[in-house]
Amino acid sequence: MTHPTPAEGSAAATGATMRAIVQDGYGSVQVLRAGLTPRPDIAENEVLVRVHAAGMDRGTWHMMTGRPYLMRIIGFGFRRPKNPVPGIDVAGTVVSVGAGVSGFAVGDAVFGMARGSFAEYAAVRGDKLARKPANLSFEQAAVVPISAGTALQALTDAGKVQPGQHVLVLGASGGVGSYAVQLAKALGAEVTGVCSAGKADLVRSLGADHVLDYTQDDFADGTRHYDLILDIGGNPRLSRLRRALTPNGTAVVVGGEEGGRWTGGLGRSFRAPLLSLFVRQRLTMLASKERASDLERLTPFLTSGQLRPSIDRAYPLDEVPDAMRHLDAGEVRGKIAIAVSSAEGAS
Repeated sequence: MTHPTPAEGSAAATGATMRAIVQDGYGSVQVLRAGLTPRPDIAENEVLVRVHAAGMDRGTWHMMTGRPYLMRIIGFGFRRPKNPVPGIDVAGTVVSVGAGVSGFAVGDAVFGMARGSFAEYAAVRGDKLARKPANLSFEQAAVVPISAGTALQALTDAGKVQPGQHVLVLGASGGVGSYAVQLAKALGAEVTGVCSAGKADLVRSLGADHVLDYTQDDFADGTRHYDLILDIGGNPRLSRLRRALTPNGTAVVVGGEEGGRWTGGLGRSFRAPLLSLFVRQRLTMLASKERASDLERLTPFLTSGQLRPSIDRAYPLDEVPDAMRHLDAGEVRGKIAIAVSSAEGAS
């Protein structure tokens, strides 16, 4: 861990700085370092949150590497990330509230999407923040926003899932997939999850009716057809997705980690809706959004226990590089949490 200089230590004592993970450029995990950085100022539409826990998702890996390059062009920072503190998912307590934000007060327990959550404090827009469900710990709440929100949008907004439908989830043991399995079941679907053999027990525990081992089982062998397929983090050809769909079924391409350096898996995502113009089946992509309204839609499922965050492991803040290595190795079952500070230590 980086040790503060005397000047930095003095600044920290006054509350002007905070512990954080800092990224000065794009690259491998070596670009992440622990140190001190200025505590963020908030705009009128933002809330300052004392971070108790953060979540790590695949998006943090893309922000670390700056790949695909398209993300740099569209505004995330060409040579280096615009925000030097990585991390989006956050759970903590409100420290201060911008003049243009209503509905939150100092001391409220909240969760949402921040700009830089791998730190002791984070600025969060009011429209990306919601009250934390009382039955969730801060670590559990911190791994919900991006992944569960994406799963919800994929199933309901893009997939338009209906009770009784047969739903296939590719990548069922990952962050988004683990929530998609549970939400699809809660919404009345029959769910088949695809994952590795070593993670089949997790997917079954999440409620999947059927589990396929992607190394042994071919979901597109024609033995079963699905009303809705969520393709999360895989890279099957669109023709294979079509073979596994019912004649009027829907496939939602949520992600993909292969492809060129410029567009990555986005190329297949862009091709899906174009192909859909010429076939009966509906092929679409999901460009997920960060919004508090999704967190509010998820809260009843979280409160009732129909949706349970699955945490593979929680790492302390200064071990974020190790957490990223674990994520990059593809070994994570569900989600990774980052433990930042205890609720008792909040001020």
